[in-house]
Amino acid sequence: MARKSVAEYLFHQGTNFSSYEFLGCNVESNEDKISFSFRTWAPNAKKVELVSDINGWDNPKEMVKINQGGIWETFFDFHNDYFGKKYKFKITSDNGTHFKGDPYCFASVGGDDGASVIYNRKGYSWNDYEWLERRKSSVIRDEKDFLSIPINIYELHIGSFLRSDDGGYITYRQLADILPDYLKRLSFTHVEFLPVQEHPYDGSWGYQVCGFFAVSSRYGTPDDFKYLVDSLHSAGIGVIVDFVAAHFPKDEWGLFEFDGSPLYEYQGEDRKESRTWGTRFFDLGREEIQSFLISSALYFIKEMHIDGLRVDAVASMLYLDYDKLSGEWIPNDEGTNENKEAIAFFKKLNSAVHGEHPDVLMIAEESGSYGKITKSASNKALCFDLKWNMGFSNDLFDYIKTDPLYRKYKHSALNFPITYAFSERFILPVSHDEVVHGKKNFADKPAGTINEKLSVARATLLFFMTFPGKKLFFMGYEYGQIREWDFASELEWFMLDYPLHYSFREFVCALNYFYLQRRELWECDFSPSGFEWISCDEADKNIISFVRISKTNEKLYVIINFSGIEQTAYIRSGDNELLKIIFQSEGYADNNALIESRDGFFSITLQPNSGMVLENATFLNL
Repeated sequence: MARKSVAEYLFHQGTNFSSYEFLGCNVESNEDKISFSFRTWAPNAKKVELVSDINGWDNPKEMVKINQGGIWETFFDFHNDYFGKKYKFKITSDNGTHFKGDPYCFASVGGDDGASVIYNRKGYSWNDYEWLERRKSSVIRDEKDFLSIPINIYELHIGSFLRSDDGGYITYRQLADILPDYLKRLSFTHVEFLPVQEHPYDGSWGYQVCGFFAVSSRYGTPDDFKYLVDSLHSAGIGVIVDFVAAHFPKDEWGLFEFDGSPLYEYQGEDRKESRTWGTRFFDLGREEIQSFLISSALYFIKEMHIDGLRVDAVASMLYLDYDKLSGEWIPNDEGTNENKEAIAFFKKLNSAVHGEHPDVLMIAEESGSYGKITKSASNKALCFDLKWNMGFSNDLFDYIKTDPLYRKYKHSALNFPITYAFSERFILPVSHDEVVHGKKNFADKPAGTINEKLSVARATLLFFMTFPGKKLFFMGYEYGQIREWDFASELEWFMLDYPLHYSFREFVCALNYFYLQRRELWECDFSPSGFEWISCDEADKNIISFVRISKTNEKLYVIINFSGIEQTAYIRSGDNELLKIIFQSEGYADNNALIESRDGFFSITLQPNSGMVLENATFLNL
């Protein structure tokens, strides 16, 4: 009983970060008796009952309110065959009676029904001990040596990556038979899944979650998902999942007005609802919500062995005027638009995760300009590990879609990002949001013919992979899919039958492998010491050139020509007498070709829309 009292107390204090072991459905032992406990938080309810496969859906089992904070509970004697049974909470309030799925359930049928499923979370045997031990040694938190490792992420939506032969969804286990080898061949370090938590509406891509502890039943069971993670870890691939802590949909069986009135959502009209998404925002100032959300994050880390969480829509939580018209929002006590409750929540979330799992990555998708997302030197710092640099990507996409003749007027897309590249710890993303709704897929963004598009795409990828910052690319980019992403159908894998697209994927394989092998490209991603300009202002030529530098001062020379004609670039030779070509986006010259210094400069000719990487060959054993 004492343990239960502590769990209750911490839950209402906002510090029970394993509240899923208390609330929801769990197996408990008490005085030599094993039982299934069912608990839920519903402070505004007049009555709460359990309906289920166990006691019958027309024969509710009344639950008892055990504290003033509004926790209700009931028990069933343990029987092994209860695992897999469905249940719901029947909640009666002043606003009527509603049948709700368990907010803390570990499995759900999802869809329009939303019944919760009793799940044995201790039934899976993991095989990834070696991976977890390796992760501890690779994720270094020292501010001066933070994440000096390659990170190249493949972003994936399970429902549209691949479909089964009958057009239905592929399962977690079927994906486990395909994905690890595919990503390993392409030299990715991580995969990031769009939200895998249970969500009713396919068209939300998973971002309107109802089951915050349950993986989507579309693709299988929680054990099936664990098998997928296990398989990826065995192949040396880290697993990141999107984590939605901002909002939830208004489906009847979900969190929406759970006990007959706003509970998980803000109560004030100025904060309650998103106009664009039609969803409810979490009340981040309420202690029980903090326990709920942080427990959800830690559940996926501890129980599902996830290596990182990418927190979605951070800006919608940080700013009181997000998605609001003038007069629809109320400033904070300092008269600004910052949501202080959200700031405190993010610090609490990241502190809890890093405190228990310092080797797990916390990543922010923040579209504003808060400025303290990944730093920890000020009171307002949110202490994330990494942040998506969407401004970098959007500016670069605008640049490459412009006809080469006019790109000189947008040259700042190439040279301006370095002015803020080290203000945060950035991931450079080509994300799912950038390949839908008329924005065009990655390979279709550049101007020109299909051959020109793919040449520009190769040069752009070379720029991405050599510029400071970790990397993320959405599925399908690797073979140059032209059609925009469609969540309702699989990727156009048939395009690999075309030589142009097959060779494009081979280029991506080679570029990713090259990235992994060269420490200069990732050891000093977050320090100015890892970057030098060669030439940043050749706008008329559409040329950009720079040096990437390792901790021990090895250097790579990167030159990219974004013009539609052949161009010549110059590099001051310094102490070098020879440079060697070690990678190029177009195969017009042999790798290992040597370039000799003349009159203090290296003269390098680049074909249209192409780039190359060189290294000092003067002191190499040739």
